[in-house]
Amino acid sequence: MPKVCEYYFAPQSPFAYLGHARFVALAKQYGVQIDLKPCDMGKIFSVSGGLPLAKRAPQRQAYRLLELQRWSEFLGQPLNPQPKFFPVSGDLAAKLIIAAQLAHGTNTALELTGAIMAAAWAEEKNIADNDTLAGIAATLELDGKSLLKSAETASIQTVYDQHTDQAIAANVFGAPWFIVDGEGYWGQDRLDFVERAFAK
Repeated sequence: MPKVCEYYFAPQSPFAYLGHARFVALAKQYGVQIDLKPCDMGKIFSVSGGLPLAKRAPQRQAYRLLELQRWSEFLGQPLNPQPKFFPVSGDLAAKLIIAAQLAHGTNTALELTGAIMAAAWAEEKNIADNDTLAGIAATLELDGKSLLKSAETASIQTVYDQHTDQAIAANVFGAPWFIVDGEGYWGQDRLDFVERAFAK
């Protein structure tokens, strides 16, 4: 049986964006199955003591921008720390990812996740906009309009809510969050530890 890693994230998270491609590559390298769980970080923050960005202390906001710039430069990964469309709701994008996973499988959903994150953080696109999301899906040869219709159904909302409830039950409080062998790892800067867990 392959090792499984639960992957909790919000598509509008810049740190999830910075770690996504590296995480997917590590999982592939070690033959680890990804249990993809986009979730509602707003709800998770509300029960875990987290604050939306605008309500954080100025020194925390300033340090966040510095860290984003540092990691972008270190990884050679394009990122605008203050994109035009942010803060932005990730709900529709998350549900589109779930719809894509159910229709086309996890690998396709992971590819779509990366494209949505890049759109938000490197391409100045509004990932809360239906036409924008449909266009991103189309670049991957997916029927974006059909997937969006599915994303807006009650059944997809139920899955999204289940992921969020599972995250809360697992003591998740930020994104990205990885769980391997029952142990949680918070942040793209913990991927070295995630790799060690994969290698066990």
